[in-house]
Amino acid sequence: MKNLFSVIAIFSISLVFAQKRQVRAATVGFLNVENLWDTVRSADYIDGTKDRSNPAFHRSVPLDSLKYLEVTEKDYAGPWNDESLIGKKVVRIQGGSEEFTPKSGKNYTYNVYKQKLQNEAKVISEMGRAYTNTAPVVVGLIEVENRQVVEDLVKEPAIAKYDYGVVHYNSYDYRGIDVAFIYQKRRFSPSKSWKKEVKIFGEGGKREYTRDIVVLTGFLDNEKVAFFLNHWPSRRGGEAASLPKRNAAAAILKQQMDSVKALDPSTKLFAMGDFNDDPISPSLKNYLKAVGNPKDLNEDNHYLNLMYPLYKKGVASLAYQDAPNLFDQIIVSANLYSPNNELRKDYSVFKAEIYAPDYLITKEGNYKGYPFRSWNGDKFTGGYSDHFPAFVVLQKEP
Repeated sequence: MKNLFSVIAIFSISLVFAQKRQVRAATVGFLNVENLWDTVRSADYIDGTKDRSNPAFHRSVPLDSLKYLEVTEKDYAGPWNDESLIGKKVVRIQGGSEEFTPKSGKNYTYNVYKQKLQNEAKVISEMGRAYTNTAPVVVGLIEVENRQVVEDLVKEPAIAKYDYGVVHYNSYDYRGIDVAFIYQKRRFSPSKSWKKEVKIFGEGGKREYTRDIVVLTGFLDNEKVAFFLNHWPSRRGGEAASLPKRNAAAAILKQQMDSVKALDPSTKLFAMGDFNDDPISPSLKNYLKAVGNPKDLNEDNHYLNLMYPLYKKGVASLAYQDAPNLFDQIIVSANLYSPNNELRKDYSVFKAEIYAPDYLITKEGNYKGYPFRSWNGDKFTGGYSDHFPAFVVLQKEP
């Protein structure tokens, strides 16, 4: 298994598609930042008297601050969803918060936190750069604790000059991790964003809380687009037992994508994230109806999985239980496909890639060839993530 990811190739020819003609290009991508937490033990405070579109409705606060906040139901035990909490002021303890503090077994100090920020900023700054000579226009982030860590991330020197804006919503995930978007303000203008709850159930029909799907619509270089960021339920308990949970997430994602498409069929859609399934899994093939071959696009199947050709070549983005998987995927609407990469006046896909430069790969030991992850048990390795990032390069006439 030491050469598990040796099939991944990185192409470093800058703007290879622009050697004979000028193009306008943009990178859209995402990365799993592997537990980007701050160092302060926190809880979620939900103020159901506020508008749900207001970030103050559901926010992360230090535990020491809770004594200053009004709580209407001190021992509230659920259900945890926005509708049930209207009119209430309650606290939800973050399951993973205590693990990432200076006093925990991880010894998660400010210096470690800063190193994590620097590492993730470096990756973001380089995604797609070989093709566009700049950083991504829109980036999805997976496994962030709260809005503050994202705000800290975009201030890192490696990406601060791009003036990234932030879109983040707290979820009711049992550990307290969320997903978020960052975007270059000069090239992307957001029009609307929202979160969509993913309802899943475990043994005995008990509700389990996972990450929301976050939707962001707007204009990318004046073209109407929509992004759907996902972190689907894990394979905890086994692939077969957990599959219905991801099928449920896929059905919700499809409903969201279909509804945006129905409002304006010209909108270009991007679904991305850690799906915890491969491109050939039932969730993506049968529930989302994402096809791998453009020839299969039709009225019933209008979403194209850009990672399917990479999967068929043996490319992986992580190893789950010592087996290679391509869980990190980008799926687009049919109007982004251009046969033979023909250049158009509007954006179309030039190529998609799993980004795995040398510094993101473990060099030695039992996990040689795997993603260079941040943690080995409680020990901080100085690494980046247990997933390789993914991106898509778009092109159009200037």
